[in-house]
Amino acid sequence: MKEGRRKMTYTIKDVAKKANVSIATVSRIVNNQTGYSEKTKKKVLQAIEELGYHPNAIARGLINKRTHTIGVLFPELSSMLVTDILNGVENAAHEAGSSVIVCHTKSKTMNYLRLLNEKRIDGIIFTSEILTNEYYEYIKKMNVPLVLLATESYAHPVPYVKVSDTHAAYSATQYLIKHGHNQIGMISGNKNDKVAGYLRITGFKNALNDYNIPFTEDQIAYCKGFRYQDGIDGLEMLIKKSPNLTAVFAASDEMAIGAIFKAYKLGIKVPEELSIIGYDNLKMAAMSIPPLTSVAQPLYEMGEMAVKMIFNMLENNQAVESRIMPHQIVDRESVIKRETN
Repeated sequence: MKEGRRKMTYTIKDVAKKANVSIATVSRIVNNQTGYSEKTKKKVLQAIEELGYHPNAIARGLINKRTHTIGVLFPELSSMLVTDILNGVENAAHEAGSSVIVCHTKSKTMNYLRLLNEKRIDGIIFTSEILTNEYYEYIKKMNVPLVLLATESYAHPVPYVKVSDTHAAYSATQYLIKHGHNQIGMISGNKNDKVAGYLRITGFKNALNDYNIPFTEDQIAYCKGFRYQDGIDGLEMLIKKSPNLTAVFAASDEMAIGAIFKAYKLGIKVPEELSIIGYDNLKMAAMSIPPLTSVAQPLYEMGEMAVKMIFNMLENNQAVESRIMPHQIVDRESVIKRETN
């Protein structure tokens, strides 16, 4: 029996020889750079196909000093909104011929920054966390593009992509007011959280003020975070402090669904006795009972935009403008429409 022929592994040099062009030309075509004719491109692509050549990411990195890898730092991988953001990030990165390293930072942000530095990643997307001086100075020394996603920094000149949390929270509260509610409470995250907590609280208070609705601290339940259990605990706190509320703005969908569950356990009908609006418009919002009205963040598009900003900086070697993405109210069945005078 004849021994099977070993499959050959072809290199960029073999492609260049077969297409009768230089190695540099093949490299430019593989990396979508300029400096060649359409005829030359067709010859090279044909040679690649016939040889079954697969560009090696490490070899390409040696040529253009890039690893075709970007790092994404998430403080909470278990959070439900991460899925949509990450799908957008990965889709845009893969379309650009790059891979993604996802890091669940929690309290280990510096450790992961050192890891990404060792991996020689091309850029960093820093998500939903405060960019401290320590993080900023370390990334600055890495000399790679940095984009903030769903967060921003007042202290450091770093481009970001996010919705306006203050404006979006204002819109949610305004939606309740315009549908006849003036006894409105809020289930909030930590009020000292500058990423989302403080900003969403500010939007809530601003809306009440603009519509001349009196406000007291009893109308806000401050929780540790933005999770399902926080919504359960938050509604219980609110009802004890302000039993006459007719509507609640929850600062995340997970909190809102926790609040709906707690209302059910307390025998409070949603939306007949208590209307609830969430924030994020996660897929689970449409699955709750009743289906949850929510402020939608374009999470997938935000992830895509962050990657495009990274590659824009890589290719043009210059700063990019920050992006405020649009938000909108997705009207479902958790808010009752009362008659207004």
